[in-house]
Amino acid sequence: MRDYRETQSSGTARRTQTIVVVGVLHVLVGYALVSGLARKVVEVIKAPIETKIIEEVRKPPPDTPPPPPPKLAAPPPPFIPPPEINITPPPAVAQTITTVTTTKPPPGPPPKAAPPAPPAPAPGPAVRKNVKPVGDIVRPVFPRQAIRDGIQSGTVVAHLVIRPDGSVSEVRIISAKPPRIFDREVQRALSQWRFAPEPVGFVGEVEIEFKLE
Repeated sequence: MRDYRETQSSGTARRTQTIVVVGVLHVLVGYALVSGLARKVVEVIKAPIETKIIEEVRKPPPDTPPPPPPKLAAPPPPFIPPPEINITPPPAVAQTITTVTTTKPPPGPPPKAAPPAPPAPAPGPAVRKNVKPVGDIVRPVFPRQAIRDGIQSGTVVAHLVIRPDGSVSEVRIISAKPPRIFDREVQRALSQWRFAPEPVGFVGEVEIEFKLE
């Protein structure tokens, strides 16, 4: 019974303390409302919050290494004196005495005679001038190209190589005025000429004159 009473009394005391504490809190809250303390707390809460950016602390750059020391040139090699060479003089050569004779040597063989010069070629046949053909004479024709070029006259000297039977084997143009205008016509006509046969062929010279009529 005693323990129960003590328990009941201790519980009543705790309730009383709790009620007192709650009452004190209500009194403080009411005082705060009356005195404006709560309003200041609200204003403090409503005040803008300033934000500050804290920069990151940068580490100082590492020290740059010092430049490498300059390369020194290699020292020259030590001087080494060249080895001594003993040169032995050549042995003395005994001098010889030669005798000089004044006797003339025997004469040599006589020089060979030069070979005889080759005989001169035989002269060619003489050129006959103003030779006359026999039979029908083929006359050169005035070229049409010369007429187109306005040429009205010209002269050609030709050599005819004549065979023994009298036919013409070749016509050589010696001179022509104007050049290369009448050459082909002269060769065409004179190669058809015939001459009297002879035992030996010859060369004849003919002069042809062209004149436009």
